[in-house]
This record gives sequence, structure tokens and C-alpha cells, in this order.
Amino acid sequence: PYYVGINQNLFLEASLHSSDPLLELFLDTCVASPTRHNFTTKSYAIIKNGCVKDPTYAAYYSPYRHTLRFKFNAFQFIRSTPEVYLQCELVVCRAFDYSSRCHQGCLQRSKREASS
Repeated sequence: PYYVGINQNLFLEASLHSSDPLLELFLDTCVASPTRHNFTTKSYAIIKNGCVKDPTYAAYYSPYRHTLRFKFNAFQFIRSTPEVYLQCELVVCRAFDYSSRCHQGCLQRSKREASS
């Protein structure tokens, strides 16, 4: 466990360990949960489909394509234990493949029109 106070910056780094220098990482989804086994109900999205959901999120520069750095403010779920679990989904792409998921960025789901 990593202990941090409420509203303190929580800095994270994810790295891909590969000998291929032409691979890069993309942070697709990062979700917090009050339990380690359920990230669907009672969860909080920090990033979803590459779209920032938490206003305290910030990405940081990394000189390496295979390393991601970001931060968000620590929080606690109301009426829950003080623990917060984090689950992130990263995508590995070929660098300079501009049709890859890494270069698509935020994918907004289009809303369907409701018929009368």
C-alpha cells in the first residue's frame, strides 16, 4: 500500500519493459474503487476511453515513449473504508503508427437519439 493524505497529489508512473524502442504506451482507462475486486459498481473514473474525467488529473512529460507519468488528487469514497484501489488499462502501440489507439486520443461515445 501507498499512504497519502486526502487532496494530496498522487504521482504515478507506468513503464513498459521491452527492448523494442519503437513501442509506446497510452493510458486508456484508469478507475478507482473502494474494493479490490469490483471496479464496475461504485467506482470512479479518472480517465475513461482516453478522456479525462477527473479535474485534478494532469499528464506529465516523459522523455521515453514507453513511460507514462500522471497525477491526480487523492480522495476517499464516502461511507466507505479509507482504502482506494486503482486499476488502469494501458495500450501498447507501435510508435509513429498514427492509426493506432495511442494516437486516437479521447474517444467520446456518441449519444443515440431517443425516438418518441
